Amino acid sequence: MGGTQVIRGQKDGRGGLGNVLSGIAVAIGFVLFLGGFIWGAVVYQPYTVPTDSMMPTVNPGDRVLAQRIDGAEVRRGDVVIFNDSVWSDSPMLKRVVGIGGDTVKCCGQGGRLTVNGKELDEPYIDQPKPEGVGAFGESGTPSTGGASGGAGASSAPGAPDTAGALPVVASNTPFEVTVPEGKLFLLGDRRSVSIDSRAHLQEAGQGTVPRSEVSARVDALAWPTLRMVERPKTYEPLPGGTSKAGPLRFQAAAVLGGALLVVIGAAYGPLVRVLGRGRREPVGVG
Repeated sequence: MGGTQVIRGQKDGRGGLGNVLSGIAVAIGFVLFLGGFIWGAVVYQPYTVPTDSMMPTVNPGDRVLAQRIDGAEVRRGDVVIFNDSVWSDSPMLKRVVGIGGDTVKCCGQGGRLTVNGKELDEPYIDQPKPEGVGAFGESGTPSTGGASGGAGASSAPGAPDTAGALPVVASNTPFEVTVPEGKLFLLGDRRSVSIDSRAHLQEAGQGTVPRSEVSARVDALAWPTLRMVERPKTYEPLPGGTSKAGPLRFQAAAVLGGALLVVIGAAYGPLVRVLGRGRREPVGVG
C-alpha cells in the first residue's frame, strides 16, 4: 500500500511539471506559427508571372513571393515588379541592369552586356535559338538597327564559336544608354522575346523607369518549385553592390519551428501516459 502511494506521488510530480512545459511549448509554438504567417503577409506579396520574358529564372504561371520595398532600395541585379503606364496597364516583372548614372551598353567583347565599362557575366539569361531568331522586335515590336541582319548579324556577338555552338549573347539589339538619376534600366532574362527597356529606346528617358514605380522585389519562387532567387554576383563589384535577401528564411523558420513546438507539446501528454503504462509494475502485498 505504502509502495503504491510512492509510485503515484512520483507520477503526479512528473506529470505536473511536464504538463506545464508542454503547455508553454504549445503557446510559444502558436505565437511563432501565426506570427511568421502574419509577418510574411505584411512583408511579401504573391505574384503570378503571366509571360515567358523572364525565363529561365521564372516561367509562365510560376507563383513568386515579392518583398514590398521602396524604389530607393533597388539594386542592380534585382528582379522587380513595377508599374509604368507607358509600358503596360498591368504590373511587369523585369531585372534591373542599370541604375541612375550608369552607362549600359551592348554588346561588349564576346557579346556581353557592359555597365560602366565592366562586362557582366549573366548565367541567368536564356540561351538563344540557333537560327532565325532576331531581337525582341520580331515578336511584335520594331527593332533598331542591327537586330537581325546588317552589322549585328555579322559581328562577333552571336557568331558561332570554333566548336560550332552559338554562344549566349546579352542582346541581339545593340544600344548604349546613360541612365538618368532616379531611374532604372530593365531587361528580361529571355532577351530574344522580352519587351523591355530596349523597346522604348526612342522615347524620353531611353526606356528607363522611375524608381518610384517599383513596388516589390522578387525573393523566391513559391510554386510549382520552392527556391530562393539569388542575387547575381557579377554586380557585386559595382558601386552599391547587390541587395540583401529579405526575411523570408526567418519567417519560414518561425512557421516551421512553431509548428514543431505545437506538435511536440501536444504529443507530450499522450506519450507520457503510453510510456507510463509500459513501465508500471504490480506492487506485491506484504
